Amino acid sequence: MRTFDFTPLHRATIGFDQIADLMDRALSTDGTQPSYPPYNIEKTAADAYRISIAVAGFSETDLSVEVKENALVVAAKKAEDDKERNFLHRGIATRAFERRFTLADHVRVVGASHQDGMLHIELQREIPEALKPRRIAISSGEVGQPKLNAKAVN
Repeated sequence: MRTFDFTPLHRATIGFDQIADLMDRALSTDGTQPSYPPYNIEKTAADAYRISIAVAGFSETDLSVEVKENALVVAAKKAEDDKERNFLHRGIATRAFERRFTLADHVRVVGASHQDGMLHIELQREIPEALKPRRIAISSGEVGQPKLNAKAVN
């Protein structure tokens, strides 16, 4: 696999180190990402998203959803109550897991719900007023020269 060196990016830019780190993490994975549990990521509105994770066999008390430093961490650990049960076939996986999702700036988790074996996590992108586009009024005259309403003085 081809590797990329992001050192020139670090040298020539200021404040873009998070993007370079994200690209470095994405390219450094060896392709053996865990596939358990399966999940969907969907865009529900212009600035809203939903992560749906299949968590059959887990209850709300077995699940944990946390946000740590722009990372959403979903974890589950099943209580050991199956010791007295004798399975002939065990096809429903209830093994412990931890799944991490990197969140972009200004994306926050607004809620989570557990229904029909699915954990739904709602996310919302909220751009601060200072970062939203704004219209600048255009006036006639030279740049940098304020328009004065002055009277002539004799």
